[in-house]
Amino acid sequence: MSAQRIARCGLSCALLAVSAWVSIPLGPVPFTLQTLVLAMLPGVLAPREAVLTVATYLVLGGVGLPVFSNMMGGIGVLLGPTGGFLWGFLIGMVAATAIARIERLPQTARDVLSRGALLLISYALGTAQLMVVGSLALPAALTVAVLPFAVPDVVKMAVGVIIARAVARALPQGRVHAR
Repeated sequence: MSAQRIARCGLSCALLAVSAWVSIPLGPVPFTLQTLVLAMLPGVLAPREAVLTVATYLVLGGVGLPVFSNMMGGIGVLLGPTGGFLWGFLIGMVAATAIARIERLPQTARDVLSRGALLLISYALGTAQLMVVGSLALPAALTVAVLPFAVPDVVKMAVGVIIARAVARALPQGRVHAR
């Protein structure tokens, strides 16, 4: 991987951390700007690099660096009530980058489908872990973990895609499509 690509991944990982620190507590799941940054990654990084960036972010947080919401870190966060959302970021990014590579689809369809998959996978894994760890039934988990965030997250995803398009145009080589 070139120094430029490593720098993009490092900057993206730092953006994920900073976006997590912009946190407004809303019950067990805080409102952050992470979904905005996550929406940018498939548009400015190659698929492998986007997944590697999210994986690196999770490892950094898992070993205790305060990169998660409320400047927290540690394996306890990954295994706690909101940890499923973090795991969902990784699995969702795998799906998002795969969908974003389907060249038969128009760019707008790829953007909508890939970011939608990212968000839905994060919601599914986050809700499941919240139900298990928090001993919540599905309706209660959805009420605290998904419903208050659905509209703001869609808006953040849209803004993230718009920013990604602008960044990709500004990059000397445009979006990197390396495998």
